[in-house]
Amino acid sequence: QVQLVESGGGLVQAGGSLRLSCAASGSIFSLNTMGWYRQAPGKQRELVAAVTSGGSTNYADSVKGRFSISRDNAKNTVYLQMNSLKPEDTAVYFCHLYMTYFYWGKGTQVTVSS
Repeated sequence: QVQLVESGGGLVQAGGSLRLSCAASGSIFSLNTMGWYRQAPGKQRELVAAVTSGGSTNYADSVKGRFSISRDNAKNTVYLQMNSLKPEDTAVYFCHLYMTYFYWGKGTQVTVSS
């Protein structure tokens, strides 16, 4: 059984920074993709950023240049450094792990005040 535990969400003013972490446990294949989706009220869940076990990254256009994703394969942990936060970044952020099937964390709230 795979479990994902997120941490690091919170309330921050516009222009501020937050760092999200997500640790995966259980039967984790060495080849996988980890990352973050987000869902704002009334909107669909959208990909924010993802990183493969080989280090390839993918970002949503809206966060390029502001967010940075990284991972520690030895710890099965993925990080999302979020800088220059905007009110429109407010959402619940969900960690995900993909290895033939999507696994999801419970989500962590990020609120950016103007």
